[in-house]
Amino acid sequence: MKEERSQITLEIDGEKKQFPRGITYRELAEQYQHTKKNRILLVLADNRLRELYRKAKDKARVRFMTIEDTAGYNAYRRSMCLMMLKAIHNVLGHGENYQVRIHFAVSGGLYCTMQGEVPLTAEFLEKVKLYMEQLCRQAIPIEKRTMDTGEAVELFHSHHMYDKEQLFCYRRVSKTNVYSMGGFEDYYYGYMVPDTSCLNLFDLKLYQEGFVLCLPSREEPGRVKEFKPMEKLFHVQNHSLKWGETLDIFSVADLNRKVVAGETKELILTQEAYHEKQLARIAEEIASHPEKKLVMIAGPSSSGKTTFSHRLSTQLSVYGLRPHPIPMDNYFVNREKTPKDADGNYNFECLEAIDREQFNEDMSRLLAGERVELPTFNFKTGKREYKGNSLQMGKNDILVIEGIHGLNDQLSYGLPAQSKYKIYLSALTQLNVDEHNRISTTDGRLLRRLVRDARTRGASAAQTIAMWPSVRRGEEQYIFPYQESADVMFNSALIYELAVLKIYAEPLLFGIGRDQPEFVEAKRLLKFLDYFVPIPADHIPNNSLVREFIGGSCFDV
Repeated sequence: MKEERSQITLEIDGEKKQFPRGITYRELAEQYQHTKKNRILLVLADNRLRELYRKAKDKARVRFMTIEDTAGYNAYRRSMCLMMLKAIHNVLGHGENYQVRIHFAVSGGLYCTMQGEVPLTAEFLEKVKLYMEQLCRQAIPIEKRTMDTGEAVELFHSHHMYDKEQLFCYRRVSKTNVYSMGGFEDYYYGYMVPDTSCLNLFDLKLYQEGFVLCLPSREEPGRVKEFKPMEKLFHVQNHSLKWGETLDIFSVADLNRKVVAGETKELILTQEAYHEKQLARIAEEIASHPEKKLVMIAGPSSSGKTTFSHRLSTQLSVYGLRPHPIPMDNYFVNREKTPKDADGNYNFECLEAIDREQFNEDMSRLLAGERVELPTFNFKTGKREYKGNSLQMGKNDILVIEGIHGLNDQLSYGLPAQSKYKIYLSALTQLNVDEHNRISTTDGRLLRRLVRDARTRGASAAQTIAMWPSVRRGEEQYIFPYQESADVMFNSALIYELAVLKIYAEPLLFGIGRDQPEFVEAKRLLKFLDYFVPIPADHIPNNSLVREFIGGSCFDV
């Protein structure tokens, strides 16, 4: 009897086995490491993420997470930031006046800047890199301790981490977790790897006004991804960063401060005016080139393409043009001809799901001045229909075509290049949680889609989260490779929108039960949204891009 009480039963990879009571997940990971190609970084125990220092609980179902899993990859990237910051701290010493900020993803890495009196040079980065390699060899544990939130605020102030200090003034939780590596302390939104020996793949590259922490990818975890910056995309992201500085909003704490001070109406109107100014510039550029007859708009899911195309059409009308919206979805092949993916589901995102021949024929005839009857796709029957919707282009007519393949010339292979004007649209969140915790643009788009799908399609949050990986794979394959071919890029993210989406998304996410596979992601998003002071939608104009997701738009979206 005594012997039975000293054992626990765990289910690992579908097999139940007994282990000594008090065994940690790290000790389990060491026993099972030979079954994995990459280092075990976290575990999923009874549908909850756990760091490896935790003790295993009896009857838990355990799955090991590596860098190939989303949670494992995020832990790797997060922990690498901590190691980089510690290395910078040690290379510079305690007396230097500087601040490191981690901004956004670029070429598979993270773009960072340094503010203060420290010259950013290749020699400096090489010293930091060598120190990081030394830390990696030392296998220093990454430790977590819990403290009162008030104590954490004082700690961050003493470390000159002022964004974190302000952020935690708006937290309702009484306790805060702080991570340390060899005495260097910081706060991170999410879990960490067990020690620095896991962090052996990285590089540092000088770039623009800062530098890039280069990392491996989930798809190729065994090597650091080659640094090939996308200059147009970086320019848009950096421009949005500067715009945030103009508004005096870099972090969530800055946004919260505006909300608490009652300045949201002015902020919303200023941000919307900024969008309108950009749209007007794009329309002016198109109007100045009368040979441009095909405006091709593409972007990943939940970028606001529909609202953007309507607002751009309005701006084009100001210049005497007659825009005609043409949704690419109307050129889907009939359902029975739609290709299927590896899981046997219809793949609506591949190029073969579009009747390219018919599209090119219709557009060519329109450019030639012929009258063409345009199709409408019936999503209920899965068939293309013709309902007498005909069009003939005159001198001032212009086509505004929206679809995920708009930048891919394989779609419009039969149309003259000089007639096309390509626009890439994406919600490139410029806001950060704090100095060292960035907000993924993917999270912003996922929250948009959660809210819209629930409102317009009756889809649960669990359903949207479940299909999101498939959406992301489609974007990686069919959209992102062509983004640099755009004539112009438009960032559809609104600096205030996450505080608005919070009100709509939280009830949906709370509806996901602990036993559902999507619970882990729902819990992460709820923790993320907890950083924000909510903003009501009262002052948001009815033509705003965010209206496409929360409702109340003046457009048919």
